[in-house]
Amino acid sequence: MSDAAKALSVSDLNKHARQALERDLGEVWVEGELSNVSKPASGHIYFTLKDDRAQVRCALFRQRARFVAAPLRDGDQVKLRGRVSLFEPRGDYQLIAEAVQAAGLGELLAAFERLKAQLEAEGVFANARPLPYPPRKLLILSSATGAAIRDVLAVLKARWPLADVTLIPVPVQGAEAAPAMIAALGLLNRQARLDPARDAILITRGGGSLEDLWAFNNEHLARAIFHSRLPVMSAVGHEVDTTLADYAADLRAPTPSAAAERLVPDGQALVQALARHEARLARAMQARLERDSQRLDTLRARLRHPGERLAQQRRHVDTLAQRLHRAARLALTQQQHRVAQLCRRMESQDMARLHQGEQARLTQLSRRLEGAMARGLHDHRARLSSAARELNAISPLAVLGRGYAIAQDEAGQVVRRAKDVTPGQALSLRLGEGRLSVEVKRRYQK
Repeated sequence: MSDAAKALSVSDLNKHARQALERDLGEVWVEGELSNVSKPASGHIYFTLKDDRAQVRCALFRQRARFVAAPLRDGDQVKLRGRVSLFEPRGDYQLIAEAVQAAGLGELLAAFERLKAQLEAEGVFANARPLPYPPRKLLILSSATGAAIRDVLAVLKARWPLADVTLIPVPVQGAEAAPAMIAALGLLNRQARLDPARDAILITRGGGSLEDLWAFNNEHLARAIFHSRLPVMSAVGHEVDTTLADYAADLRAPTPSAAAERLVPDGQALVQALARHEARLARAMQARLERDSQRLDTLRARLRHPGERLAQQRRHVDTLAQRLHRAARLALTQQQHRVAQLCRRMESQDMARLHQGEQARLTQLSRRLEGAMARGLHDHRARLSSAARELNAISPLAVLGRGYAIAQDEAGQVVRRAKDVTPGQALSLRLGEGRLSVEVKRRYQK
């Protein structure tokens, strides 16, 4: 009953199951075939991912679905990155997809995972230095003609026109991209020794396929970012894209525009906030002046000559002394009355009669206790005799005492049927008193 009292509710059970799945499995890559693809008006995508032996229900929510380039169709072979979870209201086990891509990129992904594990073991992903906010001189490594640099510059101009930005044009795709970015990082770090105002680097490019972004998965580029004296922010691709450069950088932004928003404050918002604070300060100062003026008027009205205040306090002390004297006399009178009353009550009591009454009561209670003990002892003896009779009635020895016997073979097993023995077999008979060793001469089935 104690275990049943601790039973979980169904909602608690599903909650614990969801937490265990999300905690123990974390993020996984899964490959399979799409089926039952559903795209309701909410913008979310629901589908089943299956292979020839199993299937799992999946959900791709709207904010992630908009980054999937190709439409999802039944029969497509895909790889998706997601986390295992459980939909608590129905207890449905499901996979929450974070990114979906067509299958066939297995070698690149395997190489990416190998490099990621190797660099993580080396400590290349341990950077977490804070970037200056806002940076005095921001150095941007990106393509001079790409959409990413246009987005970054537009956001910086709108939010913080005072930003001092230097663009270092480098290729961001192809075989020459990684060496060019490594060389640029080395040059910028050397120049930073001569110009301490250069205090932050942004590496960025727009979205693309895994092959387009592969330059940012170069292990030498990741090491160069890790060893950079200047803090580095990485903003490569869309929100779902993750590269080794992102892991090696001190800070990652999901998109180029988001990187610009994180690097500098919103100037217009600061101006508006400053105006609000200025108005609040003016109101607070005016209110403080008014309160202090009123308080000064009140204090001026309350100000009196010290002699008048002393006379008032002297009168108050005299009043208190009179009240104390009256209270002391009243308390003394009350205590005297109480003492006299108690004395009269004690004189009126007959102590001998009280003692005799208590002695009689004690004698009566002693007799009642002895009677109760005798009755209890008699009841327990009767119950013990009854239990002994019942035990003797069901005892096998009592049955043997009425002339019955128990037959046992050489192994001590009780013989219940004649066919279980053979002629000439030795048996032991247990009687009500003692045992007999006998030999079987003949068997009778009835």
